[in-house]
Amino acid sequence: MYKERFLNFLTFEKRFSAHTISAYAKEIDCLLDFIIREDVKFEEVDYKLLRYYFSTLKEVGKEAISVNRSISAIKSYYKFLQREGIVLQNPVRLIKALKTPKRLPIVVEKDKIVALLENMEYTTESFEGQRDYVIMELLFGTGIRLSELLKIKEKDVDIFNKKILIFGKRNKERFVPLHSTLLAELKSYLVKKVDQNFENKTEYLIVTKEGKPAYAKLIYRIVKNYLSMITSQKKRSPHILRHSFATTLLDNGADLNAIKELLGHAGLAATQVYTHNSAERLKSIYKQAHPKA
Repeated sequence: MYKERFLNFLTFEKRFSAHTISAYAKEIDCLLDFIIREDVKFEEVDYKLLRYYFSTLKEVGKEAISVNRSISAIKSYYKFLQREGIVLQNPVRLIKALKTPKRLPIVVEKDKIVALLENMEYTTESFEGQRDYVIMELLFGTGIRLSELLKIKEKDVDIFNKKILIFGKRNKERFVPLHSTLLAELKSYLVKKVDQNFENKTEYLIVTKEGKPAYAKLIYRIVKNYLSMITSQKKRSPHILRHSFATTLLDNGADLNAIKELLGHAGLAATQVYTHNSAERLKSIYKQAHPKA
């Protein structure tokens, strides 16, 4: 029911990422399948039916945060349909999000990451070793998202001014500074990249061993491999390095607004979660170190 029009709206007007649009499409498909199974016409869908639908998601084992994502997607869908005059009422309007426990960002200790990166310096003789080192340094040294890393083109790296142009959510631009070690490694990487004389020429910075633009699963695999060397925690994704970057800056006295700008957050609320994370880490250290704790 007008799904493609809605997805085009998200793509061209809202400028959502491909990942977000895919998630919205999946949620809408699940809802439409449910409506068909219930033998109800789309225009007859009401608040009670949708409340029942979301309760079935919880019953099959979906966590509250996943159900809330579904509620959010379906709300956006119905707002669009209402705006276009396709439906008169928005039956999702009164449905409230489920309560979710506050989760602190998972981080890896700064000292462990620094030690890992120092050891990786000795693996940069090969192109792949140099590339992996740059990937890890970029993620921890700038706090960029995986999707942002994949969008970086060679021309976005400003060696002279020691900064890099990042295209964030909805293609919002920001500049992120490059520290001296990362700058030197980027220079070495770019030289090695030219030396490979790839048949597949691309303007993107991070590439596969064949010279093609890197993809999300490759970055996940690289990050997971290296983080498994220094931590036993289950989550070892690129986003862990983003969380670790922000927490490290906060622990070392960086201004919260500055961290917000570096991370590309739209509002301060998203950044403030790191203050809780930092406080909890301090409490843990205090309990371990103080004799009367």
